Formats: sequence, structure tokens, C-alpha cells
Amino acid sequence: MSFSQATLDELATRYTAAWNSRIPEEVAACHAPNSQIVINRGDPSVGHTGLAEMAAGFHADVPDLLLTSGGIRAAGNHVIFIWTFTGHHAETGNPLDVSGWEEWELDESLKITSSQGWFDAEDYQMQVDGSAG
Repeated sequence: MSFSQATLDELATRYTAAWNSRIPEEVAACHAPNSQIVINRGDPSVGHTGLAEMAAGFHADVPDLLLTSGGIRAAGNHVIFIWTFTGHHAETGNPLDVSGWEEWELDESLKITSSQGWFDAEDYQMQVDGSAG
């Protein structure tokens, strides 16, 4: 299975809009019902409930989170979605500028069936603490 670049770009636009809606269920809706995401080798968030909880956690930590797409590429149904989010940490108020990517497996209806997410957690924590530099 392969997807055109235009189709992938539309998916990236929808996924970015889902995060920027600040509605966790919109993020979960981009996934197949039994999908999961693992972020930085952590515990998986599984199914729409787990995915919505994961998104809600990010939105709670960064209430003004703004996600931008840095591109999307595919090899068959394996996809890389590159992103950056900016905002301010809820507790410290410090500005955040975090880049990372997700590696997806897609089904034929362009739903994410699994995701591996990656970002520099040490850099994120330094920005939260106000000691990035």
C-alpha cells in the first residue's frame, strides 16, 4: 500500500489541526480504534481512551500548544510525521519550542494503527525549568 504525497500532506494537515483544536478526542480520532502510541520508549497509550488521555496531558502541560508540521514522508504504509510545538508550560510559564517526530503505521483508510513518538525529553525539561540555552 502506498499513498500520494498530496494525500499524506492532507493527513498531516488534519493531524496538526486535531492537536491545535485542543480537543483530545480529535487527536484520538486520527487513530484506528486499537491504535497505540509510545513516546520516547515510555508506556503505551492504547485505544481511543488512552490516546485522548495522552493528548489531554500534553494540553494540560502546554495549554497554548501550537503544533506545526515540518513534513511527512512515507515508505509504503510506514510514515514519518515531523513536527514542532510551541507554547508555554502551565506551571512555570516558561516558553517552549520542541521538535520531534512520529513514526506511524497506517491502514488503508489513513488511520494510524501504531505510533512511535520522539522528542528530546532532556531539552524539554530544561525549557520547562527555564534553563535552556
